[in-house]
Amino acid sequence: MPEEKPTIKDDKELQIVTFHIGEEEFGIDIFLVRSIIKMLNVTKVPHSPDFVEGVINLRGKVIPLINLRKRFGLKEKPYERQTRIIIVEIENQIGFIVDSVSEVLRISSSNIMPPPSIAVIDVEYINGVYKQHSDSKNKQTGDTEGRLIILLDIAKVLSSYEKSQIRDGFS
Repeated sequence: MPEEKPTIKDDKELQIVTFHIGEEEFGIDIFLVRSIIKMLNVTKVPHSPDFVEGVINLRGKVIPLINLRKRFGLKEKPYERQTRIIIVEIENQIGFIVDSVSEVLRISSSNIMPPPSIAVIDVEYINGVYKQHSDSKNKQTGDTEGRLIILLDIAKVLSSYEKSQIRDGFS
């Protein structure tokens, strides 16, 4: 039986950066984000895992790029004008390629639900799902519709082995 992730019980305010990959909206803790940049020219690295897009030179630092579409097993698509790289600090700086970045939100931890057992991506990457309530009601069901944001545990998107491969290969 899979281990259930703890949910946050007290009503704390958190800040997240929200972004899209395909039709899904995700969020990560803003305190892990170092910068958000437009897509740059990527230098391919031979023999790297499929989801490692390559490396970029950002302010004199070589930063590996992880394509989250590929990492999550979603259909690839060409980069567009709104494609962004989110640079995060998890052991080292790593860039995550996303379809677009939406906004920074302040959210209440009381609106975070446990991750669903059936998810678009592997549940081990998910801290929970934030439900933002809306004032509008669905005319068919009478429910108050809201936006759902999948809260990623970005540090778990890569295994320890993958992080060490990236650290040793690109540092």
